Amino acid sequence: MHDRRVYVAGHRGLVGSALVRRLESTGATLLTRSRSDLDLTDRVAVRAFFAAERPEVVLLAAARVGGIRSNDRSPGDFIRDNLLIQTHVIDACREHGVDQVLFLGSSCIYPRLAPQPLAESSLWTGPLEPTNAAYAVAKLAGLEMCHAYRRQHGLRSICAMPTNLYGPDDNFDLETSHVLPALIRRFDRARIERTPVVELWGTGRPLREFLHVDDLADACVFLLEAVRDHPLVNVGSGAEVSIAELARLVARIVGYDGAIEFDGDARMDGTPRKLLDTSVLTALGWTPRISLEDGVATTYRAYLEGRTAARRRDGLAGDEVIP
Repeated sequence: MHDRRVYVAGHRGLVGSALVRRLESTGATLLTRSRSDLDLTDRVAVRAFFAAERPEVVLLAAARVGGIRSNDRSPGDFIRDNLLIQTHVIDACREHGVDQVLFLGSSCIYPRLAPQPLAESSLWTGPLEPTNAAYAVAKLAGLEMCHAYRRQHGLRSICAMPTNLYGPDDNFDLETSHVLPALIRRFDRARIERTPVVELWGTGRPLREFLHVDDLADACVFLLEAVRDHPLVNVGSGAEVSIAELARLVARIVGYDGAIEFDGDARMDGTPRKLLDTSVLTALGWTPRISLEDGVATTYRAYLEGRTAARRRDGLAGDEVIP
């Protein structure tokens, strides 16, 4: 990546910020724009940016994302915005001769009941999980667009499908966040308020795989440098944990010692099990470094630091008041 002009779309998000951290050590010339400076749903603005900046490598991490509740409540927003973002960016890459594109998808593109662990060959073999189908369809369209542009225009692209991600720049909003940051905030609040019982959605039985976002960023740079073009590759940790086990781990790290109960509503469970088959990436020579326990601990510290900084900006002190 040395001396290459690299555009990271979505550089302020969880994935984008990790990509920037990783790329800063490569000698690349980083190109970034905030959402207020460049609206990726605006085709004219995207084309003007590419014409002016001429990136050689594009990492497409910009997307509308959210947890199960926000996906279920706003499916139209998710499919519209993600289709627009990836269509405009990928087409601009084609128009302006970008050398490489890294398209970041999600493990939710796989069928709900596909054989576990989820291999790349399971794509398109069955129905999607209904709670995030709109988001998944948009990502599938982006994946297919990369394939089509490779065939018709010779656009070199890598389509990386990460598992559930978490890390220091995560979204901790209880209305829109994914499960792990939501658990961190719920248990931290319960610790401060000395809540005797924390009730969580679902049964606690679904199995999930988690990958620290800094590991994902390292895998992305590895793929760009070592492979340069790949139709689809899973990126995961290779380990899974039940939601109940995850809740207990987060509670212990946060310091909450009360009871944990699940409401038993299986409708909020989502996919029963979701583990990626990462044998393709492992065979290429990459493996993750950050354990789930270490990753949750550093993410919690980052959450506390962010909350403290926000309170100082507001002229407050201590943690008696919940943000």
